[in-house]
Amino acid sequence: MSARCVGAVWRSCMPWVALLALLCLPSLGWAADLPAVRVTNTGGGQQYSLTLQLLALMTSLTLLPSLLLMMTSFVRIVIVLSILRQALGTGQTPPNMVLVGLALFLSLFVMTPVLTEVYQSALVPFMNNTMGFEQALAAAEKPIRGFMLAQTREDDIAMFMEIARNAPVASADQVPFTTLVPAFLTSELKSAFTIGFLIYIPFVVIDLIVASVLMAMGMMMLSPMMISMPFKLMLFVLVDGWSLIMGSLASSFVMP
Repeated sequence: MSARCVGAVWRSCMPWVALLALLCLPSLGWAADLPAVRVTNTGGGQQYSLTLQLLALMTSLTLLPSLLLMMTSFVRIVIVLSILRQALGTGQTPPNMVLVGLALFLSLFVMTPVLTEVYQSALVPFMNNTMGFEQALAAAEKPIRGFMLAQTREDDIAMFMEIARNAPVASADQVPFTTLVPAFLTSELKSAFTIGFLIYIPFVVIDLIVASVLMAMGMMMLSPMMISMPFKLMLFVLVDGWSLIMGSLASSFVMP
């Protein structure tokens, strides 16, 4: 890979790295005050130490990527791509690694305006010592909250507000973040399954037609899936299905 390609990939991933670093800072600061746990082997005189700081850091690094993916467009995209693979009836083709890679880079494409705003308005001032940590965290939360609110249905927010027994809020900006995240995930699941249902319909029609023709010809022992899969692949290729799916998924998100 050339140096130009490496630089382009790094620049595109920089907002994600910036957001991850910004969210890691509270855990690092909290872990710095924790004492060390020491275990001493009296027989051999050897001493082993496992610091809670390192444990807290590794736990944060393990959980934060998953949390970040749950607050982006990744959930909707990866579910739709999985349903598309099932509708085509191709088994494990494309493999899970390919689907996750497609979902990750398409999520990066969709979230680039939001993450760029986080990088410019929060991380850069914080690294330049022109903004405190709490102000930087609030500035980073604002664009992410705006994106999540734009995709979340009002009835989902109302449901989780009622479950949490929170007081009514005057505007959507006052919804607690702990309530907004599950409401956002619920709305994303609804949207993903709705899109998946619309994708599934033409392939089900092909399956029904093939099964009816085989039954009329008396070939009931022949699996309809074996005959219908080439027709579904041909239809998907002829209509330029991958471009339609990717473009429709990218345009299905409402940007604040």
